[in-house]
This record gives sequence, C-alpha cells and structure tokens, in this order.
Amino acid sequence: MTHPREVLLGAQAAAAFLPVCDHYSGVEARMRKSLQLQAEMIEEFGACVFDVTLDCEDGAPVGGEADHAAMVVSLAALAGDKARVAVRVHAVGHPAFDSDMAVIAGKLGNQLSHIMVPKVESIDDVIKAEQALLAASAGNLPLHVLIESPLAVRNAFDIAAHPRVQSLSFGLMDFVSSHGGAIPADGMDSQGQFTHPLVVRAKLEIASACHAYGKVPSHCVVTEFNDATAMTLAARRASRELGYTRMWSIHPNQIRFILAAFAPSEDEIGNATKIIAAAALVDWAPISFDGKLHDRASYRYFWQVLERAHQTGRTLPPDAQTYFTDAPG
Repeated sequence: MTHPREVLLGAQAAAAFLPVCDHYSGVEARMRKSLQLQAEMIEEFGACVFDVTLDCEDGAPVGGEADHAAMVVSLAALAGDKARVAVRVHAVGHPAFDSDMAVIAGKLGNQLSHIMVPKVESIDDVIKAEQALLAASAGNLPLHVLIESPLAVRNAFDIAAHPRVQSLSFGLMDFVSSHGGAIPADGMDSQGQFTHPLVVRAKLEIASACHAYGKVPSHCVVTEFNDATAMTLAARRASRELGYTRMWSIHPNQIRFILAAFAPSEDEIGNATKIIAAAALVDWAPISFDGKLHDRASYRYFWQVLERAHQTGRTLPPDAQTYFTDAPG
C-alpha cells in the first residue's frame, strides 16, 4: 500500500508533523510538572500531542543565566523517548546567547526537538544561530524563531525561507510594545489581538511566509489563562481564520483547549477518511465523491485533516488509523 505521505507531496509536506501546541515553562517546578504532564498525555493518547519548551530567556534570573541553563539541561535529559522537549535560549544579541547554545545544544543536540531563538530580526540572526549550532556539533537541530518587531515582520519571508528554520512564532507582547504606544494595551488581550489592524497584519504576514516555504506558523499566547472561553475562541480564530497550525500555551490549563480548537470535527475526520480510502483504491487517480470531483490537490487537503486529527489526539476510524500505525519514516 502506497502511503499518502509518499504521494501527496507539496509545500506543506515537511511541516506536517509538529504538534499543534507548544507549552512554555520557565520555573523549575513548573518545568517538572510540564514534563510529567507530557508523559501522562503521551500515555493517554499514544503519541506526543504537545511540545514542552523550557525557557531560558524569560525564565533565567539576571546574572543566573549559566545556572539556569545547566538546570534546563539536567531536566531535559530526563525526558522519555517519545517526549518532545525544546529550549528557548536568549536572543542572538544577548551576552548569554553563546553560552546557552554551547551548553544546551552541545549537551542535548541528540535529544531536543528544536531550539527556539527569540527576537530574530533578520536572516543574519538565523545564520548566527545556525553557526552556533554547528559550533556545538548540533547541526541536526531545527531552529524555531520568534518574530517580535515590525522589522522582523518585514523580513518574515526571508527568515522562513532559511532551510534551518522549521517554524515561526508571533511574539505578541513584544510586538505591541515595540510600537512605542502606537498600539493600545488592549491589542495584547484575547479579543484586541484579533481586531487591531497592525497586529492582525503581522499575524497574516507570518502565516503567509510560513505557508510559502512549508514551515509551521505558531500563534501567540493568550494571557487570560483562566478564561476557558477566551482561550477557546482565540485558538479557534487562529486556526480557522488566520492559517495557524500551532499555538503557544503558557499554562497547563490551556493545552487541552488548544488541542480541541485545532482538531478537526468528527464529520471532517469521517469525510476525509472516506475520500482518502477511495483515492487509495484507484492509486490516487481522480474520483467522484458525493457528486464532486476530487484529485491529488484535494486529496492533499483531506490527508492533512487526518494528520491534524492524529496530532491532536482524536480517535481515528480504522481505515485512517492504519496509516499512522504503519507510517513510513
């Protein structure tokens, strides 16, 4: 049986395998809880449905960057085989950047899922980060980057084009504050970030740049972490309106809301399963299904529905589940 991943190629194919949720923690106790929760949900779903990113940028106390990096290394080294653990290092221009990369990438190069680099302004910053990976003998590690300023938004397409970059995230609060008061504070809340034109434009530019180069656009935080309705609505809008396929969590309570909002519905999963099964029977030639023509262009879409269902821990029909049980590579 030819696997859909081997047939339905496209710009998005390389970006299909990141979990839809990226959970951040910067304090040791919360890091430990996050890693434990990830292990529990791997057991629950049979797959890793969210990344844990251990934070050195905002998590490390001023003057204690080296100790914090060493602590992060010791925690990440304890993660299980199915875990996906990343680290956010300091920005390229920060005095601790070189030591972060040398220690963290140097010691965990074969264990981390990626390195997150904040405050990336241009392709030059990406190149510096890549050089630091190579110097640490961690040339296999992907880079995720944070777009946090008007200049970075301007350069988003160049940044997304770099082969080392796997994902672009939008840094909402730094982006708003970089405008010197020109964007009001409500541009950072769960509703205002979807209505202020400059914020929405930045989000669309980042999503568009990612999709142009087969990279993953990762949506920003919702700071009202105890407001389930705000979290759900923001995640749904990011997914359904703005083209984001991944989102940040800053509190464990947000993880399941993100998974649910980014997951396809049961009807979407059922429809995609039938179309992919029918396409496989004719070796991916065009078919008629419910009075509509489908070919490889639409098959690619419906395969991505099944990919997203798997990434969000949804229950798949047997005809679809077999693709993930016996998936190539």
